[in-house]
Amino acid sequence: MSFEKLGVMKPLLSAIEKLGYENPTSIQIRAIPLVLAKSDIFATAQTGTGKTAAFGLPMLQRLRRTSADENRTLRGIILSPTRELSIQIHEDLKNYAINLKLNIALLVGGKDLESQQRTLKEGVDIVIATPGRIMEHIDRGLNLSAIEIFVLDEADRMLDMGFVKEIRRIHPLLPKRHQTLLFSATFSDKVRRLSKLILNKPVFIESSKRNSTVDKINQIAYMVDRERKAELLAYLIGSRNFRQVLVFTKTKASADELVIELTKDGLKCGVIHGDKTQANRFKTLNQFKEGHIKVLVATDIASRGLDIEHLPYVINYELPAIPEDYVHRVGRTGRAGRDGEAISLLDIYDKYDVKEIERLIGIQIPKELVEGFEPDPNIRRKDEDEVKLKSEHKKAVVKRHTKKAPVKITAKLLKTKKKRKTTKRD
Repeated sequence: MSFEKLGVMKPLLSAIEKLGYENPTSIQIRAIPLVLAKSDIFATAQTGTGKTAAFGLPMLQRLRRTSADENRTLRGIILSPTRELSIQIHEDLKNYAINLKLNIALLVGGKDLESQQRTLKEGVDIVIATPGRIMEHIDRGLNLSAIEIFVLDEADRMLDMGFVKEIRRIHPLLPKRHQTLLFSATFSDKVRRLSKLILNKPVFIESSKRNSTVDKINQIAYMVDRERKAELLAYLIGSRNFRQVLVFTKTKASADELVIELTKDGLKCGVIHGDKTQANRFKTLNQFKEGHIKVLVATDIASRGLDIEHLPYVINYELPAIPEDYVHRVGRTGRAGRDGEAISLLDIYDKYDVKEIERLIGIQIPKELVEGFEPDPNIRRKDEDEVKLKSEHKKAVVKRHTKKAPVKITAKLLKTKKKRKTTKRD
């Protein structure tokens, strides 16, 4: 299969050929013809499988112009959860559209709002935006009545970040006849409910097992005491000569503390999290991509939207608070069919969290010991009994709900319900 056989037009073929695109990925093969056919899509795909081109190429083709002098009306919106991902999508679309007469704008926080408004007034065909920033422009009069294509990228992450209200506000402002493309790395009840709200007779594309991690990623966990995690991390990077590694922590404070510890061990490190300015994050990320920094420590702000070519290693110094974020973290490696390794450092406090992750991804992560870093068998977490009880209760609830037989409506049950309603009303 080739991009040409998928129906991609010559100006786009010329652009992606210069970018090094050869054969389309699975998600591109399945999505591109459907987008060109104006179908709504609900697609679940692993990160690093080419989702941006899967919706970007056909979107550009459908919204192409014959003349640069035409009056411009906003006809396409791409929403993504973070500035980093929005900026990456904007760069990709500009590269794809280099031979087309389209104006593509970026609307994200951290950039001057007034400058963005001037750009919109001059005429824009497509905007890539974060939900919060586009709502600011809508409140200032941005008109969505001519939108033809509405894209939600990383929809699961947007919902996790609490953007459901913004999406619910935007959707009624779109014209009745428009195309919606929903892409999600994971499949959850929240995403499913959103799909029912905003999609019209969608085609479901599942290019990989739900909530799975990329097949080419080797996943492994090392058991270690909490106070020796930083020491083990430095040992792994040094002894195995990791040339480039992305390390995830749960909090901004632990990210900063870890960088201090690794720097003491002679490792060149950088850190990106929510307290860093946009300019600082870009500078650090570029230094990492160019090889000036060996270790990039990040919170989950970086688990989406980071497109780092040939990234060989991702390390979970701390497991994420949300199991689905594990999928996004490890998806930074093993991209576009390349091999990658995802390492998790587990202490006794991670025992039940890793089980939640394994249930989500459908596989058991191998657990090993590193000689000289074996955990102390006498250390026991203070809340062990309480956490164990909660875990067992959660499993029991899940089991009970999945096996629960349908309730048979009887006259007695109806009488009981009526009685309850009367009591409540009184």
